[in-house]
Amino acid sequence: MVAPVLRGWLANTAGGTTPRTEALCVRIVLNVKETFMKSKISILLVGLMVVLAIAGCAKKEAPAAAPSLKVGMVTDAGTIDDKSFNQGTWEGVVRAGTEFKLDTKYLKPSGTTEADYLKEIGNLYDAGYKFVVTPGFKFETTIFQAQTKYADAKFVLIDGSPHAGDWKSVVGPNTVSIFFAEHESGFVAGVAAALQIKTGSFGFIGGMEIPPVQKFNWGFQQGVDYANKNLGTKITMKAENVIYQGSFDNVAAGQQIAASMYDKGVSVIFAAAGGVGVGAINEAKARATAGKTAWIVGVDVDQYAEGIYSGDKSIILTSAMKGIDVAAFDMIKAELGGTFPGGKTLIFDAKNNGVGIPAKNPNLSPEVQAKVAEVFKLLQAGTIAVKAEQGTLIK
Repeated sequence: MVAPVLRGWLANTAGGTTPRTEALCVRIVLNVKETFMKSKISILLVGLMVVLAIAGCAKKEAPAAAPSLKVGMVTDAGTIDDKSFNQGTWEGVVRAGTEFKLDTKYLKPSGTTEADYLKEIGNLYDAGYKFVVTPGFKFETTIFQAQTKYADAKFVLIDGSPHAGDWKSVVGPNTVSIFFAEHESGFVAGVAAALQIKTGSFGFIGGMEIPPVQKFNWGFQQGVDYANKNLGTKITMKAENVIYQGSFDNVAAGQQIAASMYDKGVSVIFAAAGGVGVGAINEAKARATAGKTAWIVGVDVDQYAEGIYSGDKSIILTSAMKGIDVAAFDMIKAELGGTFPGGKTLIFDAKNNGVGIPAKNPNLSPEVQAKVAEVFKLLQAGTIAVKAEQGTLIK
């Protein structure tokens, strides 16, 4: 009688303690007693069986679950919904969180100093968010410190490289630095805008006068110039219509600058300015609603939806995009796959499809889109070279 009970116990020990196994343990002990009384089994055998019964009844600890990756982001100047750099980065984080079922969180610093950024990185780290994405050059000295202070965390620095304030890049083994060829993206957008409008005056509104924004500007000017020289367009750009506002969050200033340019006859404004660009978009939408012509070339992400003013009509002619969301997503995916490129600097450009204009451009004719696609292939092949420096260009 004991043998069948033991077989039942052995079959259930791997599953932990349940009401069934507890009842089974009681039966084992009773059977032990019955067997001893009736069969005079040796004390040694009884003791062994009781020990086995008690061991089977002991609760088993569940194996510890592998810790899940928690991904955090600290925003740069501006807000998470700036329709530009912060938003594009966050969308990549959210996509990874959804696809891989990860906890994600962003924190907005109270200021834009190194201390402000470090504080929020520390808050994320203390909460278990040990994969941190930071957008913008302002994080360069911050990440230089954080990559050492939080050696068991991983950092993704977009549009910047860690340094101690001496501009000597030090990308730690737990950090990846990502840059984009903004000049190539601006170039393609400039060609597209010129081809669609054909004649008239263009302008540019930048946020802070920093390398990524400058490269957008210089690339855009080169794109317009290429279209004028090779594709029969007649577009002008004057120095008075190339302006850096100085921030990325002054919406009112962006609207004011855009209004001034439109009043001077500018028909298309390339706004690479975060929240300042949102102000320019607002001005263009107001004018379009009033029946006037006012176009915007978006930046960083496809901003068509942000420019809608009536039905599905938008004042976004096209957008000079860079794969910010893709970069953030890919780095998270790499970490999960054990291939995080720590210590490296990556460049996203036309050759690897890291920059360009949207696949769909409702305000560009099919003919224009086809011609732009041809130009983009020449850019990818190296037949067309776009400079990343000012040279003789405006600002």
